[in-house]
Amino acid sequence: MSTSAILLVGGKGTRLAPITNQIPKPMLLVAAVPFTEHQIRKAAQVGITEIVLATSYKAELFEPYFGDGARFGIKIKYAVEESALGTGGGIRNAARQLSPCNQVVVFNGDVLSGHDLAAQLEFHKINQADVSLYLTKVEDARSYGCVELVEGNRVKTFLEKMDKPVSNLINAGCYIFNRDIIGKIPFNQVVSVERDTFPELLALKSRVFGFLDSSYWLDIGTPAALVKASADLVTGVIKSTATPAHTGDQIIATNALVDKSSVVNLGSVIDSEVVVEGNSVISGSIIGKGAKIGRDCKIIDSIIAPKTQIEAGMVVISNYLGF
Repeated sequence: MSTSAILLVGGKGTRLAPITNQIPKPMLLVAAVPFTEHQIRKAAQVGITEIVLATSYKAELFEPYFGDGARFGIKIKYAVEESALGTGGGIRNAARQLSPCNQVVVFNGDVLSGHDLAAQLEFHKINQADVSLYLTKVEDARSYGCVELVEGNRVKTFLEKMDKPVSNLINAGCYIFNRDIIGKIPFNQVVSVERDTFPELLALKSRVFGFLDSSYWLDIGTPAALVKASADLVTGVIKSTATPAHTGDQIIATNALVDKSSVVNLGSVIDSEVVVEGNSVISGSIIGKGAKIGRDCKIIDSIIAPKTQIEAGMVVISNYLGF
């Protein structure tokens, strides 16, 4: 059974503004590589041979980095939305670029997960599903798509963002669609897969199943979550083949200059051409290319924009500067 993939990377990342004013969320560095690279390599790891990036906001920034995908072991194509079509419309638009296939894995572009994609594909096959949704449990489901299951893990209801959730199972942002199901989504129209497609499929008694996996899961839509995702990848809380090889609990570019009296730890990433002067502490933070950190600084759980100067003695905690 042939499997292709679509990666939804068209969003503006408004919750991350102003960090995303120049760089779209999927291209922000997380553990020293663009976040999208982690998802592309996850797809390649389970034998998917083709992925279409569904782009819109700053679409021109993706192809120069990812190219045809040869260096990632997967064929990469690009589908550009001239105007935002929603998740369902974006999937339908991107599907035009797919080679003939039986099923399509669809990734949300803002979710870092350790879930077992190979097991989800097997689950989809065993259940002869039309669509299989990756689900995870959360303490508070109000901000997410909430899913009710019946016996056999068949989806009973899909309810997008509600004040009183009927379940603590949420849509975790990775779907497997049979190819013919995608063909039924209206073309060139604004369609939400969460508000339109899934409820319609359930009303038609389609075979929609929920694959429950309790592994690491994080929506990287806020600055704090972005910092956490990067640190968790660097420290090995979650594994990704895209994370560069490193020793210890930090990644420091070879041409960065870090004074020997300074400490870099807890999953920090120091990009190229960065200068860190003496007696400073960089913990759980991302320091952008060409930034300069003065003496006696403390940068904790924060993001420093490229080429930003942090004056001596500054303390930056859970913040983002220079954007």
